[in-house]
Amino acid sequence: QLQLVESGGALVQPGGSLRLSCAASGFTLDYYDIGWFRQAPGKERERISCGTSKDGGTSYAASMKGRFTVSRDNDKNTVYLQMTSLNPEDTAVYYCAAERIGGSNCLLGYYRAMDYWGKGTLVIVSS
Repeated sequence: QLQLVESGGALVQPGGSLRLSCAASGFTLDYYDIGWFRQAPGKERERISCGTSKDGGTSYAASMKGRFTVSRDNDKNTVYLQMTSLNPEDTAVYYCAAERIGGSNCLLGYYRAMDYWGKGTLVIVSS
């Protein structure tokens, strides 16, 4: 079964940090770029990053630069999202998605056209 599975979501206090994981099973991420997204209650899905490729290069949404860092462990077939200085506005379900290298759906905003999506992991930032 080909799937992406996010994990690491939790309840965290404002100012805290959290690392989310996106693990692929049934396929290798070697041929895919990874994007991270989030969706807060009552809001549209929001892009955090696109294009985390095998060599680790990532394109961040402007509003996400600085507090969010994406990394990748090719041996573990996993991509990570490190989040720092969290605040209540970061409360959301966080998703990862994969598209074949060279695709532009993530950058162009055609998120539904990406090849694989995880089911998300919930992050709650609250005291």
